[in-house]
Amino acid sequence: MNGLNSILIFLGLFLAGGAYSFKKQKISTSVVVLLALGSAMCLAAGVLRIQGIWE
Repeated sequence: MNGLNSILIFLGLFLAGGAYSFKKQKISTSVVVLLALGSAMCLAAGVLRIQGIWE
């Protein structure tokens, strides 16, 4: 696992935490969905790089 994988996974978890926090604060649904999609993409990219599917 190299640095970029770690950064992508960390960023995905950070964005997921932001989406959860915004949802609890009752911020606009579109902002929460946007953060959740960004989080999912970052986590997927990090995992795919670990597995060697996407390099």
